[in-house]
Amino acid sequence: MTMRMRVGVLFGGRSGEHEVSLRSAAAVIGALDPARYEVVPIAICKDGRWRTGLDTIRMLEEAQRDLRAFPEYGVEVTLPAEPTRRATIPLAPSPGAAPVTSSPALDVVFPVLHGPLGEDGTVQGLLELAGVPFVGAGVLGSALGMDKLAMKAAFRDAGIPVCRWVGARASDDPAAVRRRIEDTFGFPCFVKPANLGSSVGITKVKSAAQLAAAFAEAGSYDRRIIIEEAIDGREFECALLGNDDPEVSGVGELIPSREFYDYTDKYVENGVRTVIPAQIPGGIARQMQDIARQVFAVVDCAGLARVDFFLERGTDRVLVNEINTMPGFTRASMYPKLWEASGRSFAAVIDRLIELALARHGAQEARRRRVFTPPTSVNPASRSSSGNR
Repeated sequence: MTMRMRVGVLFGGRSGEHEVSLRSAAAVIGALDPARYEVVPIAICKDGRWRTGLDTIRMLEEAQRDLRAFPEYGVEVTLPAEPTRRATIPLAPSPGAAPVTSSPALDVVFPVLHGPLGEDGTVQGLLELAGVPFVGAGVLGSALGMDKLAMKAAFRDAGIPVCRWVGARASDDPAAVRRRIEDTFGFPCFVKPANLGSSVGITKVKSAAQLAAAFAEAGSYDRRIIIEEAIDGREFECALLGNDDPEVSGVGELIPSREFYDYTDKYVENGVRTVIPAQIPGGIARQMQDIARQVFAVVDCAGLARVDFFLERGTDRVLVNEINTMPGFTRASMYPKLWEASGRSFAAVIDRLIELALARHGAQEARRRRVFTPPTSVNPASRSSSGNR
């Protein structure tokens, strides 16, 4: 009998996107073939503790249905940051929780986490130290994909077209920030936390009088703030699947039901319309796909990503809005919809992501085994007087 692969599905987290992560995780778990995979659901509660238990999937289903936080439930576990175990270790259980009797090694982890302390390289660094293969980008790609200021700078330096932006800190004087905005592109503009997604903390600012409140809102989520010019354009997305040579899906268009594609439109009212394939000239669609591949490489992405674009009205300029290294997997999410329209089922995409995670980990381990051995003796005269090493 073939052993099932143990897949740890990490979800929740301490970010403002905790509840969205629950919906993504529920969809991923539902797509994992029970004949091939043994799912190990691991919730990261809002207090940062990791929990699991026999009823974790049921609790997840209930929480994501109401878009509320995962409850304080189950056995608290931890993942040691060393590669000999590759397994979670039970800690003290909660009162009335079913005990975890064993903790076999995990074959792969799917970190279905959105936002800081999950999608930003922190959890990826832990998984690297623990020696566990995992789905998605590594530390660098995740960190660049999360921080919009660093991301935009990387795109700009690579010659990738982006809108104009201004960076700030939450401690900056809003009046000074206003002057920089007025000198760069003016109003209207969008004020965003630099390290967050799902449109959490974003405000469209139509005049200077609205800036202070928007600045405070973004600053309540992150100390780094990005202010972007408002583009009069249509919004498009395409999905990528692969490691060094990713496949790119067709292009889809998002048509918001509100003034812009905000959290309410995405997850509460579900009013946004999607058009797949997008009704645009083939040349523009191919341009977006080519740019998406460049973006994937510049950020050092792996496994998956979704790249978002603006098509400016009146000029047909294609501008990259952002890359999302762990895009949403909810029923309303564009990433699975784009692949379904391109001929891949949700389950097939999940299978492929696990294959890619194992392949990437195997290649990394092969490189690590090539341990550098320094020479047994060094001629002092050959050393640089500068002391460089």
